[in-house]
Amino acid sequence: MGPSIRQDWHQKPWYSLDAWCKNVYGHKLYKVALDIGCSCPNRDGTAGTGGCTFCSAGGSGDFAVSGTDSLRARLAEGQRRLQKKWPDCAPKKEAVAPQSPRLIAYFQSYTNTYGDPDRLDSLFREALACPETAGISIATRPDCLGEGILTRLCRLKREFPRKFIWIELGLQTIHDSTALRIRRGYPTRVFFSAMDRLHDLGFPVVVHTILGLPGESCQDVLKTMQALNHVRPFGVKLQLLHILSGTDMAAEYEAGKVRPLEKGEYLDLVTDCIASLSPEICIHRVTGDGPASLLIAPLWSKNKRDVLNGITVRMKEKGIRQGSYYEPSGTADSL
Repeated sequence: MGPSIRQDWHQKPWYSLDAWCKNVYGHKLYKVALDIGCSCPNRDGTAGTGGCTFCSAGGSGDFAVSGTDSLRARLAEGQRRLQKKWPDCAPKKEAVAPQSPRLIAYFQSYTNTYGDPDRLDSLFREALACPETAGISIATRPDCLGEGILTRLCRLKREFPRKFIWIELGLQTIHDSTALRIRRGYPTRVFFSAMDRLHDLGFPVVVHTILGLPGESCQDVLKTMQALNHVRPFGVKLQLLHILSGTDMAAEYEAGKVRPLEKGEYLDLVTDCIASLSPEICIHRVTGDGPASLLIAPLWSKNKRDVLNGITVRMKEKGIRQGSYYEPSGTADSL
């Protein structure tokens, strides 16, 4: 399931995931982040051993629910945690008719198509079978989409036609020089090949990008946005670079080799990115969360509400909205 036919942005100057959920389901959906014990080829020696320089020991899933309980029990625990912030996430006890699903099972930590395909298939199947879930979202790498796992995902798509299966790909940047510096572990051409394959199989893709990577100019970041327009993902995440304790990038930061963006710089960059993206792309994230216990910089990002309000205000000041700078021309190979 990809973008809805009715594209109501619900008073925002960009097409948010929240808007997509309300258009399709009539209400907000809540992501329950899950850690299912996967590894990563960039850590186990297949592609590298240190992981990406920005990635924490939690494999970018520091808020994920882990443990040995059944997946359904972990989803319920995640739902209980979310209720503290969003009471509407709770199931309606008084309901007598079947309730509309309110959860997205988000397989977040590390690389969730890397491992025993049968084990992964069983976990994905369990999540899809839960009546509380609208679908699943699988965070992975474009170099970890072998035929074994893709065959099983296609089968799940046929068996659960009323639920979505999203694939979230960690791209971060299209620039191979930056990819080498952050030890991403694969060349950008692998990403383009994965996008072609997933499009052919009918899987909506959400692409992760990071704004503020060391050595990248604003123009470099905007070239990544242009490339995404050409490969037509369902969604994009615009993640502010966080310097987290225990990462190799934290050591670079302490040595003065990495400078995180100031708040004003980020607001200008992220609003230009939003304006450069096709209005058909659903923007799943415009900033991101850094765990308070791990976040070293930028500390201004702790106030997420202030950042989100700042983005809206800055876009109003510039007189722009998503797609204002969009130019539907050229090809990804030329970027």
